[in-house]
Amino acid sequence: MSEEENKNAKHKKAMEKQKEKVDAAIAAADEERGVAILITGNGKGKSSSGFGMVLRSLGYDHKVGVVQFIKGAQLSGEELYLKNQLPDVDFYQMGTGFTWNTQDRTADIEAAEATWAVAEKMLADDSYNLVLLDELTYMLAYKYLDEDTVLNAIKNRPRGMSVVVTGRGGGSALQDVMDTVSEVKDVKHAYKAGVKARQGVDY
Repeated sequence: MSEEENKNAKHKKAMEKQKEKVDAAIAAADEERGVAILITGNGKGKSSSGFGMVLRSLGYDHKVGVVQFIKGAQLSGEELYLKNQLPDVDFYQMGTGFTWNTQDRTADIEAAEATWAVAEKMLADDSYNLVLLDELTYMLAYKYLDEDTVLNAIKNRPRGMSVVVTGRGGGSALQDVMDTVSEVKDVKHAYKAGVKARQGVDY
């Protein structure tokens, strides 16, 4: 057997072993229900990942709801696309912008509560396949929303519904009720090097 044939044989054997592991894991995951996913961390890409799942779900003609907390003072690409190209997606924005812009805690709490009322209705509606709660974690971190109310709504949502929560932090209680928790790590960011936020990439 030549060196190349030996490499190919070893590769085939390794891939066969890997396939056995993958097939076994797939067979073991036999529970059919929606999942709760938290995308957190201090790196870039949390909301982008959430909206990626929105597009994935829409590819199967699923019913999708999107609620954005914090953002809204400045137009974003996802907002423009959902409103103009995908009007069937139920999309709601708090619309106050970032808390360091408003500098009004009372108004921010009122806006958060009004926005949560929309999200809570979605989480109770079994016609939705996927609900994205973008930047919700900040509402818990700042104590703008009651943590128990939010967690109970996520836990008690319809069995077939998946929910995606994005944002930094959110607390250990939120992580405990989620099925999947992913952390986006900040290794390097163009903004810290003085590069302006880029349309279509950062917003």
